[in-house]
Amino acid sequence: MEVILLEKVANLGGLGDKVSVKSGFGRNFLIPQGKAVFASAENVKKFEERRAELEQHAADKLGAAEARKAQIEGLSNGVTISHKAGDEGRLFGSVGTADIAQACSDAGVEVSKAEVRLPEGPFRVAGEYEVTLHLHTDVDAMLKVTIVAEE
Repeated sequence: MEVILLEKVANLGGLGDKVSVKSGFGRNFLIPQGKAVFASAENVKKFEERRAELEQHAADKLGAAEARKAQIEGLSNGVTISHKAGDEGRLFGSVGTADIAQACSDAGVEVSKAEVRLPEGPFRVAGEYEVTLHLHTDVDAMLKVTIVAEE
């Protein structure tokens, strides 16, 4: 299935690229999410008419992500999360993406839990960790997360 991308999609292409994808990926994800349109002659013409508008919209999204990255890096000490823990610092439960997103929101920077990347899973031991926040396809920010044991 041939589609025209309306925004940059990781590992696929950028704005305006005509790419071939599996039909299920195109029908079930790209087109319903508004990330692509079917590559018919009529849609190619419509895309070329809207190209400047779409490029401006993409630049605005990138600028907003860069501004949020600057806010996150402005948190010099990162964020601190207190959680119940045992004697050796092992947590009762875990600290996951929702907890980190909530701590960022409490610190004044809006972050959704989908933007928090924890490749090794949630944290189960108190300590300091570096967490990657994926704000945009081109923008990643590093956040220092400190987990302390609750008294």
